[in-house]
Amino acid sequence: MPKIKIIQTRSIIDRPKDQKRTIEALGLGRPNWERVHNDTPQIRGMIRKVTHLVRVEEIKD
Repeated sequence: MPKIKIIQTRSIIDRPKDQKRTIEALGLGRPNWERVHNDTPQIRGMIRKVTHLVRVEEIKD
């Protein structure tokens, strides 16, 4: 299964609660934190919700 690296680029201070919860569900919390996840529709949907706070990189095997 393909993997993607999600890097938080902006702070969640003064963001709505749903965006804060989405960032936490992705395993992030502070700028420059990064996590590797499987590339699933559920993860892509969460990224779409907070696209202005994160950067996504495809990982080649």
